[in-house]
Amino acid sequence: MLQAVTDADFAERVLTSDKPVLVEFWATWCGPCRMVGPVLERLADEHPEIGIVKMDLDANQVTATRYQVMAAPTMLLFHHGEVVKMIVGAKPKAALERELFTPVA
Repeated sequence: MLQAVTDADFAERVLTSDKPVLVEFWATWCGPCRMVGPVLERLADEHPEIGIVKMDLDANQVTATRYQVMAAPTMLLFHHGEVVKMIVGAKPKAALERELFTPVA
């Protein structure tokens, strides 16, 4: 199971991480979030070079607002405290791997 991050520990666990961290902004009422969750769990197991955590939108509105998260699921990839990629919507594993692990030209 992916670890949860909150408004209170977001900076410590995401922004100051020495490796890239993918944050899934999700909600209990979100059907596509339930579809992408297991995909992210597999990616976390297969790619230890990045951290993958989840953040409940309803319970952590400060962080979601700060990063202008408007839809669930939204995934933000942070590296050195900065957003380097945004992925909106549920995607299959192959599509997420392409987006996360293909270098930007």
